[in-house]
Amino acid sequence: MQKTIHFRDLGMIDYQEAWDLQEELFDRILQIKKDRAGPGEYRETPNHLLFCEHPHVYTLGKSGSLNNLLAGNRTLEEKGVRFYRINRGGDITYHGPGQIVGYPVLDLENFGLGMKKYIALLEASVIATLKEFSVEGGRLEGATGVWLDTDDPLRARKICAVGVRSSRYVTMHGFAFNVNTDLSFYNHINPCGFTDKGVTSMEKELGGRVDLSTVKARLKDNLMRLLQKGGA
Repeated sequence: MQKTIHFRDLGMIDYQEAWDLQEELFDRILQIKKDRAGPGEYRETPNHLLFCEHPHVYTLGKSGSLNNLLAGNRTLEEKGVRFYRINRGGDITYHGPGQIVGYPVLDLENFGLGMKKYIALLEASVIATLKEFSVEGGRLEGATGVWLDTDDPLRARKICAVGVRSSRYVTMHGFAFNVNTDLSFYNHINPCGFTDKGVTSMEKELGGRVDLSTVKARLKDNLMRLLQKGGA
């Protein structure tokens, strides 16, 4: 099993460009796995972890409802927001500056993980990172992602969304972690399909901007550590 993970910070990158790169890496891993099913020399599958930020964009997962996009084309144009229907699970979410978007393109068989455990691992890496900044994150029953005040349904708010695509245990897409995110952009969607839950960011919770590069470094370390360990 190949547990080496190739990390790249793509910085600020157009959503379509990052999506195309993911698809390329994803297809390459799938092809290796398909080739292994036949005769020939055994080849290990690579693993990739991409971090980035995106210009303002809303993305709608394959099981999501367009009704959760509350803005019309004119509003999107005025605010400079792109919109994409994409091939991950989940509903609608927002990506923008000040948010860490993580795209692990992995062969989960290299880490002995199934999808349920993998999702939990992504959440655990964000929860561990938040704890290092004295923010208590957790999971909300019946919902993916990382939330705050999960014991109080009226105050529960999401700080990190999770949505993935997988085939033959190969993953793409991933998570969107609000650090210094402009939360006003969430006013134009029902985030992840919820109409009764709020969103937040580290900046809002801590009362000031947070150094994005520091959060990225801590998050990368926590995610790599949990993957090498094989679970949360």
